[in-house]
Amino acid sequence: MPTLRKRVSLDPDVVALLEQQMREQSISFNEALNQAVRMGTAITRFRTPTFQLGVKPGVNLTKALQLAGDLEDEEIIRKMQRGK
Repeated sequence: MPTLRKRVSLDPDVVALLEQQMREQSISFNEALNQAVRMGTAITRFRTPTFQLGVKPGVNLTKALQLAGDLEDEEIIRKMQRGK
């Protein structure tokens, strides 16, 4: 496969990272650049697995916020009665 030659401008911080890789791995600038481009263009899709729990809720969840609010109100009243 023929080698494609392109002229690119790299930011100083990128050059420093490539030079660090060159020193650490004892490789040429072209090898370090090619590795960086390969790693940067490798697309890995992250998927979170989902599982069917098979359990139906025992409470109607359409009013879950109202239930949570009512429980919170009851707790506040209880604490006020105890003097906290």
